[in-house]
Amino acid sequence: MNKRKNESIKLIALGGVGEIGKNMHLVEVDEDIFVIDAGLMFPENEMLGIDIVIPDISYLIQNHDRVKGIFLTHGHEDHIGALSYILRDLQVPVYGTRLTIALAKAKMKEQEFKGKANFIEVTSNSVIDFDTAQVTFFRTNHSIPDSVGICIETSEGSIVHTGDFKFDQAATELYKPEIGKMAAIGEKGVLCLLSDSMEAEHPGYTPSEADVAREMTDAFFNAKGRIIAACFASDLNRIQHVFDAAYESRRKIAVVGKSLQRIFDIALELQYLNVHDELIIPITEISSYSDDELVILTTGVQGEPIEALQKMAKQAHKQVNIKPGDTVLIAASPLRGSEVFIYKTIDMLYRAGASVISGKRIVNTSSHGSQEELKFMINLMKPDFFVPVHGEYRMLKAHAKVAKSCGLSDDQIFIPEKGDVLELKQDRFKLSGKVTSGNVLIDGSGVGDVGNIVLRDRRLLSQDGILIVVVTLSKGERKISAGPEIISRGFVYVRESEKLMEDSTDLVKSIVERNLQKDSFDWASIKQSMRDELNQFLFEKTKRRPMILPIIMEVNGRY
Repeated sequence: MNKRKNESIKLIALGGVGEIGKNMHLVEVDEDIFVIDAGLMFPENEMLGIDIVIPDISYLIQNHDRVKGIFLTHGHEDHIGALSYILRDLQVPVYGTRLTIALAKAKMKEQEFKGKANFIEVTSNSVIDFDTAQVTFFRTNHSIPDSVGICIETSEGSIVHTGDFKFDQAATELYKPEIGKMAAIGEKGVLCLLSDSMEAEHPGYTPSEADVAREMTDAFFNAKGRIIAACFASDLNRIQHVFDAAYESRRKIAVVGKSLQRIFDIALELQYLNVHDELIIPITEISSYSDDELVILTTGVQGEPIEALQKMAKQAHKQVNIKPGDTVLIAASPLRGSEVFIYKTIDMLYRAGASVISGKRIVNTSSHGSQEELKFMINLMKPDFFVPVHGEYRMLKAHAKVAKSCGLSDDQIFIPEKGDVLELKQDRFKLSGKVTSGNVLIDGSGVGDVGNIVLRDRRLLSQDGILIVVVTLSKGERKISAGPEIISRGFVYVRESEKLMEDSTDLVKSIVERNLQKDSFDWASIKQSMRDELNQFLFEKTKRRPMILPIIMEVNGRY
């Protein structure tokens, strides 16, 4: 326990609450700021054209000299994916376990990070001393090895962030959680527990990985033809199951998916995957084997595994396509909003002649703890205060209900919004303000240059299209020199709407001529009149509101 008496303790969520992904929490102890995780979030459906979303770190930039470091719980993108963008503005050390750091470096290279990063490797036994606090770690059970929880010890008790976790009683050595260490932290005294809420709505226990491994092996033995297995590249536990089942059923594995190669190479080099060399064959050699000797493993990030399956079902994949007799095994949980996409893909796979194993059998299980495991964590830690994190609001609410069932009262439980400041005052946590928070949208190489107005324009364009109105004026003669010409994109098919386009052209012409007769006029007022009147006219005729973009050019004068 830290010996110095701490005067101020604050907890701030910059992401990961009320949403899935973008995990980032701040623990402020006196003048020091400790950052836990730096994750990305994949775009929601209305974020048209956006590649990824990261937390707004304006508050950290303003207080950069107080930031002691970024502490990573594990190597999934929703916890490490924003690092390359954050480290452009924040030169601070990054602490993580061996696999986590290797994956973070690879991700930053993929994102073309040009700066310097100071990575410091830790283990679950590391102890890092700062002036205000001491940081320690404990191993957790998740779908990726080297996952840890983080404990920031203060004079008032420990602030514990669990990271992502579950308690699988049949976990292999690489994934075993340090339950004894968690209990010891609880005995020493936990001021506040910040705990993973992803499966807080689900009663009971999350099914064991041993069940998944057994079901997968059965599926491999029962399949008569090729097996196409789809999973996420960062789910190393699931990938290990595929390799184990292939070895037991004496099948060869061909890997499809560039995302896997990066993670696969790292995991093999660091010995976090146990793979027999003779199992792997190049995808180009699959024609040399009979169908009942083959497994094709396709992986990726976000929706990539499912997109690859859809291409295979359409016979449009560059390397391998679905044929009658194939068994497709989908060992990837659907991401938020992708359920319809997955069901359509399954339908296409059946049409292509494949059998599909998904959902009905346990070939996949969550990597997050259900209600009984969440209770176990709370009972191990015995916190004075509780903050559910990592999940949408309904999940946080369900986790708060779980905490109440463990004996915590309403005034001990806080469900924060992004940017809320929870401050310890007179031995109680209270909301004491708000800091800048929100989404920074990444579109291509642009960071934060796409905002709500741009998204609104993209949404309008996607809904009703655009009309570009071009007219050339002679300001000196006060008359139209050329046009108006109207160009439609995504609004109406011009050849079938000639009358509408003619009427629209006549309307624009009358608007311009009317404005030109005024004693004083300017281009801005003419453009606004064109937008307003043409918008009203088109809505009356079509019940649509396209984006109208007037362009006025001038001859014999300056624009």
